[in-house]
Amino acid sequence: MLLENKVALVTGAGQGVGQGIALALAAEGAKVAVTGRTLEKLENTCAEIQARGGEALPLVCDVKSPESLASTVDAVVTHFGGLNILVNNAQEVPLGTLHQVDEEAFARGWESGPMATFRLMKLCYPHLKGDGVIVNLASSAGKRWDMTGYGAYAATKEAIRSLTRAAASEWAVDGIRTNVILPHAMSPGLAWWTENNPEEAEAFIATIPQRRIGDCEADIGRYVAMLCSDYSSYVNGQSIGLDGGQAYLG
Repeated sequence: MLLENKVALVTGAGQGVGQGIALALAAEGAKVAVTGRTLEKLENTCAEIQARGGEALPLVCDVKSPESLASTVDAVVTHFGGLNILVNNAQEVPLGTLHQVDEEAFARGWESGPMATFRLMKLCYPHLKGDGVIVNLASSAGKRWDMTGYGAYAATKEAIRSLTRAAASEWAVDGIRTNVILPHAMSPGLAWWTENNPEEAEAFIATIPQRRIGDCEADIGRYVAMLCSDYSSYVNGQSIGLDGGQAYLG
């Protein structure tokens, strides 16, 4: 298995992309700390991992709280004896035009996105030194030619890309690789949107060269598992679109 004896911390792993990543990491042998705001969802993810023969720990965590982040990292290290992989997935996203997004929503997006990523990377740094991997999540929304309705959201995600590149540049000498993925996947939110907006969804899927939306585990999670493994030991500081070819990041 690619990640045998590794310990991973995945935020927002109770559902969607975070859950898919947690399942895929566990399938490759990693012990996974599954964090999020709703204990029941976290326990469901852990139960699935355990049913497949893996090991997982559910931890309720509010990524907007520095104290909650610190106690979560301490709990992971205490329980598993170390930490090798950090996946920053959880974020509240501010959607709407600039007039529609109020300061409170934008602040929540900032606190749960780039600020939480910044804090958690620094909290995990001492434990990741030597052979650590960080995978952050951003969005191809920052590459849209028409940013109408996506400005605040893309701003938080582009900040995460900048933090990723900085960590990759500064911490590689300490044995830590840092990359960012920009995924499209059938999360519960996107599933609801496609079901309730079938015409828009059809038009959206038509813009994807592969003509489908990715699967949270098979398309996103499995790639992240490979990215965290020795097969990707020379991949660092990259923004990687996992979107069927929709976005051009050049």
